[in-house]
Amino acid sequence: MLNGVVFPIIVFAVTAVFVFGRQWYFAKYKVPTGVDIAIAAGVVVVAALLMFAMGHIPICKCGYVKIWHGVTYSSENSQHLTDWYTFSHIIHGIGFYALFRIGRLKKLPLGLAFIFAIALESAWEVFENTDFIINRYREVTISLDYYGDSIINSVFDIFAAAFGFVLAWRLPALASVAIVIALEVWVGYSIRDNLTLNIIMLIWPIEAVRVWQGSG
Repeated sequence: MLNGVVFPIIVFAVTAVFVFGRQWYFAKYKVPTGVDIAIAAGVVVVAALLMFAMGHIPICKCGYVKIWHGVTYSSENSQHLTDWYTFSHIIHGIGFYALFRIGRLKKLPLGLAFIFAIALESAWEVFENTDFIINRYREVTISLDYYGDSIINSVFDIFAAAFGFVLAWRLPALASVAIVIALEVWVGYSIRDNLTLNIIMLIWPIEAVRVWQGSG
């Protein structure tokens, strides 16, 4: 567990350094949007490098990259650019936007909120691909052949979260809620899994759910 926590901490530490530099350099000036995007991109690069250092492959072992891979329970799932779980990461981004727009955090500048959202998603992607979480998935879900994401898949998962964040920023709150519900229902119906079920099975696995998922 401790080894798994180290890598996300590195993501947060690097983000803190980037943000400190941002705040120091632009103490008396308005921060250009491009700077915040560049910082967020830098965090993604750090996450990708950490995954490479952890031994994850850049692309699918099959040797090619597909835009979409729709066969969930296969060796190529989570190895290409997008798949059914991409929609869960879009929901992550919507959730992060909501998090940074409620309570005391609502005063946080949009650029910083975006950077922190990307840092959270990047840290999760790194943590998700540690042996601790991979083994957990294999123990309590039907993903017996899951050995982690490819780096390019993780990067595009982070992009999906960024898209969800921007989507929530541009749309009314009710529209964002409707999108989350629609995606959860659609993905749940299509593959018998979604973000909600994924969280449940990771934290508190239910045998009946596992059997139902396996019979799909």
